[in-house]
Amino acid sequence: MPGSRKLAAFGGIAVAVVALLSLGFQFGFPGAAGPGDRLGVYSSNQGRLMYQVHLPPDYREDSRPPVMMALHGCGMSGFGWNSMKSTTRFDRIADAAGFIVVYPTQSPFQDVLNCWNSNDPADQHRGRGEPELLAGVAREVVAEYHADPGQVHVAGASSGAGTAVILAATYPDVFATATSVAGGEYGLNQVDPEDPAGVPPSYTAGQAYAQMGPRARQVPLLILQGDQDEAVPPLVADRLVEHWARVADLAADGLPDGEVDAVPESVVRQNPPGRHPYTHSTYSGAGGGPPVIEFYLVSGLEHAWSGPAASGLFTDRAGPDMSRLIWDFAAARPMSGGTR
Repeated sequence: MPGSRKLAAFGGIAVAVVALLSLGFQFGFPGAAGPGDRLGVYSSNQGRLMYQVHLPPDYREDSRPPVMMALHGCGMSGFGWNSMKSTTRFDRIADAAGFIVVYPTQSPFQDVLNCWNSNDPADQHRGRGEPELLAGVAREVVAEYHADPGQVHVAGASSGAGTAVILAATYPDVFATATSVAGGEYGLNQVDPEDPAGVPPSYTAGQAYAQMGPRARQVPLLILQGDQDEAVPPLVADRLVEHWARVADLAADGLPDGEVDAVPESVVRQNPPGRHPYTHSTYSGAGGGPPVIEFYLVSGLEHAWSGPAASGLFTDRAGPDMSRLIWDFAAARPMSGGTR
């Protein structure tokens, strides 16, 4: 019938429009990419992952630049709508400091909120699921753009923060440092919010250390948390400090002997005029060198990325410049060696 054909045609157009909007959300609409941006796709037996690479203006193949991988949170994309790219504005720092930024984006329809699946045990192991795909992206970028394999870093927000911690445990030979913005420990899915003491951080720390296997090392971790965050409350960040101190302690010599603990070496309170105050705590690792854990607790910050240039739904421009803090933390902690 003519009416049926018109309805079918309309249905086909509607499906096409929805598909186009979905792709635009995930990957940006035509013309969204800027100077120095390149699109990449990593494929393996674990699936397929798209990502955008941002090259600084002075990039040269013989310069062996560092790499920063930025993992978005729920309700976000890597480089499309409400993206990690616009939220962090890492590109502006990369252009000045000369490092590469990588923005992976969750595969369409993998999660209803476009989250990384950091709470799924299937995505918490080396060689499987999202850790394999993201480590594969990192290795691919290092190889294609002749980057420094000893200076590959990962920073994530919310679900991406959980995944960043998972990558630090499963691929300590690939990622020199990790940053968690409003995220939690390895194996956080085992912790009951109504009874968090039922699973102590030492228990999940043992699991994270086991994932490191023969590649175990003290992976420096930066933790950024708002004290008004209701989605990921400060208790989760407190647990993460204790959790990662235990992991670092085990990584030092395989023994839980307290060489690294959750007692801060220094605590500094900052109160910049007209901006959110924050507390900066540091925790030293075994063998000296820069602190293995740094923790910023920002007063008045909700579940958001803070920084004066941040742009997106989950941002707060009155907080400290998280992107700058992350890069300064990472730049001071290159990893000797690394793998391609």
